[in-house]
Amino acid sequence: MQNSTPSSKSYKIGITHGDFNGISYEVILKAFSDSRMLQMFTPVLYGQSKVISYYKKSLGIEEFNYSLTRDVRQAWAQKFNIVNITDDELKIEPGVLSEQAGRMAVLSLKRAADDLIKGNVDALVTAPVNPALLQSDAFRFNGQSEYLSSLFNGAEYLEMLVSDYLRIGMVTSDISLKEAVATISKELVMQKLILLAKSMKKDFNIDTPRIAVLGLNPHAGDSGLAGKEEQDVIVPVLSLASKNGLLAFGPFAADSFFTTDEWRKYDAVLAMVHDQAALPFKMISVNGGALYTAGLPVVRTAPFHGPAYDIANKNEASPDAMRRAMFLALDILNQQRLI
Repeated sequence: MQNSTPSSKSYKIGITHGDFNGISYEVILKAFSDSRMLQMFTPVLYGQSKVISYYKKSLGIEEFNYSLTRDVRQAWAQKFNIVNITDDELKIEPGVLSEQAGRMAVLSLKRAADDLIKGNVDALVTAPVNPALLQSDAFRFNGQSEYLSSLFNGAEYLEMLVSDYLRIGMVTSDISLKEAVATISKELVMQKLILLAKSMKKDFNIDTPRIAVLGLNPHAGDSGLAGKEEQDVIVPVLSLASKNGLLAFGPFAADSFFTTDEWRKYDAVLAMVHDQAALPFKMISVNGGALYTAGLPVVRTAPFHGPAYDIANKNEASPDAMRRAMFLALDILNQQRLI
């Protein structure tokens, strides 16, 4: 550990510590064991130094150095910084679902989000959590994107999966399939389609994106035989989108769209439900992918995987998705600065 003061200005990226009983600290430690990461931006972890010391020793990453800071504005450039979110003794139980770990994940998120809103950090990368453990009287949100949206008066947002190969937005995400089907409407699909198109321009420098839209039902409804949402909801949205200058195509059958190279013809894809997006994304993005909450006035990304309790503290977790989340946040910050 080093105690220090800042000497140069660069992007500061806040990192929540997620569920400390999962793989969060492992992927963070592994990602920043490459010192070149520190030359790109200044990372600030909202966590606890005792926890990182535990995992350093347990995983044999003893050469990892960090600096403590009470105020993120005093974070050292080109060093790994930690803001201790609590002085309480934390019970570290790798692989165990713990109420204390859930409370600390919420506290980390709230502290980091507060600094993000104040402009003390330029972007936020959230480490993996178990959404069920976050729930309490003080936190009643399905996920972290919903919480961040609430900080901006319920701002519209789009959860997007991003890798080197693929970008997929989701009309509905972390809700049950039954609820998702009931939620899908012309208004919602259009809202998410517009958010995706805007993000392509603002965040990815694609002025006129070509967007493929997936159907909801098997075989994209089979002309109404397998469901009418395509005819009643999606096709009218595509027609209206076309009249408004959006290059949106479909609806494509979700079960076959990714079995050929058809998806490569488009800049982005809009899926109706979570698994339509997540399954092909994980199969195609083998070197790690990230989640991006598009549409908010702040930049938030996350590695697209869970806390992986089954391999916690076994030195088996890959940092690829965590690195991808960091690089994505940097790319978006750089792109937005150009506008």
